[in-house]
Amino acid sequence: MKTLLILRHAKSSWKHPDLDDIDRPLNKRGRQDAPRIGALLRELGLLPDLILSSPARRAHDTAQIVADHCGYGRDEIRFKSQLYLADTPAYIDVLSQLPPDAQTVLVVGHNPDLEILLETLTGEQHPLPTAALAQIELPISSWAEFDPECEGKLVHLWQPRQLD
Repeated sequence: MKTLLILRHAKSSWKHPDLDDIDRPLNKRGRQDAPRIGALLRELGLLPDLILSSPARRAHDTAQIVADHCGYGRDEIRFKSQLYLADTPAYIDVLSQLPPDAQTVLVVGHNPDLEILLETLTGEQHPLPTAALAQIELPISSWAEFDPECEGKLVHLWQPRQLD
């Protein structure tokens, strides 16, 4: 059994419309929500063995803040260009190549891609507002077995506003 944690990046800023989409930073709310998600992971003992993220600044910063606040014991977050403006096959490709010893993996990305991935893996439709976190249990023993047909189970879905 593997655990996949899907995290939509925290709220981003539109303050500088001249910035390219990939360069948009987190806004104040995003900088407040990301540590709360990290603390939640720590409190629940859902510490990832590996964190993957889109390289977009808002996802990058979310991943780093969550890692800092959850007690992620590794220095490396893997930033994958394939996860920026990705589709489900891109996520499947990246995740299916993970090392077999990674039991719990956190992936930080964007919508609508993550909502589609969640539905593909669980058969359930759920909105993922910014900084929403989904926990999916996957009936696989190796990430090499990961595919769209693996019938994951949605264990829990958290939204920052529910953590108050």
